[in-house]
Amino acid sequence: MNLIDLNLMPAMPEIVLFALLIAVLLADLWISDENRYLTHLMSLGTVLIVAVTQLAVWEQGSVLAFHGMYIADGMSRLSKLVLYGLTFGLFIYSKPYNQARGIFKGEFYTLSLFALLGMSVMVSAAHFLTAYIGLELLSLSLYAMIALRRDSGRSAEAALKYFVLGALASGLLLYGISMVYGATHSLDFATVLASSYSEIANEWLLKLGLVFIVVAVAFKLGAVPFHMWVPDVYHGAPTSVAAFIGTTPKIAAVMFAFRILLTGFGEVHQYWAPMFAVLAVASLVVGNLAAIMQTNIKRMLAYSTVSHMGFILLAFMAGSIGATAGLYYAITYALMAAAGFGILMVLSNDDIECEEIKDLAGLNQRHAWFAFLMLLAMFSMAGIPPLMGFYAKFAVIKALLAAQYVWALPVAVFAVMMSLIGAFYYIRVVKVMFFDKVEDDADIVVDGQARTLMAINGVAVLLLGLLLLGYQHVCRAHLRRFCEHACRHSHKWYRVFNEIPVLMMVAALYLVVFKPF
Repeated sequence: MNLIDLNLMPAMPEIVLFALLIAVLLADLWISDENRYLTHLMSLGTVLIVAVTQLAVWEQGSVLAFHGMYIADGMSRLSKLVLYGLTFGLFIYSKPYNQARGIFKGEFYTLSLFALLGMSVMVSAAHFLTAYIGLELLSLSLYAMIALRRDSGRSAEAALKYFVLGALASGLLLYGISMVYGATHSLDFATVLASSYSEIANEWLLKLGLVFIVVAVAFKLGAVPFHMWVPDVYHGAPTSVAAFIGTTPKIAAVMFAFRILLTGFGEVHQYWAPMFAVLAVASLVVGNLAAIMQTNIKRMLAYSTVSHMGFILLAFMAGSIGATAGLYYAITYALMAAAGFGILMVLSNDDIECEEIKDLAGLNQRHAWFAFLMLLAMFSMAGIPPLMGFYAKFAVIKALLAAQYVWALPVAVFAVMMSLIGAFYYIRVVKVMFFDKVEDDADIVVDGQARTLMAINGVAVLLLGLLLLGYQHVCRAHLRRFCEHACRHSHKWYRVFNEIPVLMMVAALYLVVFKPF
């Protein structure tokens, strides 16, 4: 075996990230607290260099590396670019907040980069061992990040609870993986899929292992009844850490579930789809109803996350048809959550921690622009057109109905009803911002970089939705002309036209990550 056999080039972004991460970790040892901004700048530079590396090794199709344990395909490349962009933005968002809370330290950045590395490995896993390594690297980093505020008992309690439950989920995952290995004699996703397809695997052992794996996946997604850690972690962790936990790991968890369930167990979809149906319905009910009763906005966002994970589970119920819809929903939710948590960090100062819904009272009178950005985030989470959140929910419902299962229509109708119920607590936040009296009229001081990036983040939720709306109208007009035999364009033109959304997504990511203007 040599380096050529390993085919390291597709995994170059992870290799570069690990090398730069070690450099940042070592350099931070000699940086004083007064010069901690150097660690901040090095971390931003690391994310940018890794993003450029990802673009440099971009190629069409799927490529395997490390003897089939690592895969680079279109979904993984897009997911990692979004992860890099979100991490870059959250670093900028969190700087003023961390400085005010005394946690502007190298640990925040190094642990975040370790978590980013773990998420990148999870996204490109083609083997159970690779997926588990990435998952544990992410989990161990998050355990320490939650407890960054050493003087806070609530943070320590949340970290301990997440650690215990996370260790339990990891144990269940390992137990399930061992059963899958016993049933198929392999840990490679492609081999497991082939064994399931050819029916040479031990059926009952495979089903039992699948149950344990689904439970572990549900825990990482925060689905009911394995959601008990979500509100406590969101509430107990510093807002900067809660913003990180509530955004980027969701994309990694969706890709983790995609790799295991659709790539490895796609042929036994009928076994795990009913389990996902039960988990999705329970998540939609518990998440929305519990969120209505919350007065703490971080706990409200936590329970709303549970309900959004229910929608993602609905996408996975549709099988391979819903894979892209699930990923699009996860990316959309991450952008919306980043905007919402960014506003909370901006409104938190040295004396006030913006955690309660009442802390947003009269925000429109204090700072109309921030109130508008928060309105976009809340309305998008509620699924109000023409924002991105509406199209994400619509894509999931469309994929679920396209699967043509007997239970697809009732579940889709139920999901729409739950969305209407969930809109209540999002609109309540908007009502507090625009109609309640101002309780704190202190000036809002915002870092210039955070202000610019927050504006891009919030407006992107609106503009991307409007672009999709306009694109649908154009496609509908061309389809009508095609059916009427009045089309003047060839099929090649339509193929080029079909790539426009991809180009717009790449352009948007470029603007967010590199900020050329």
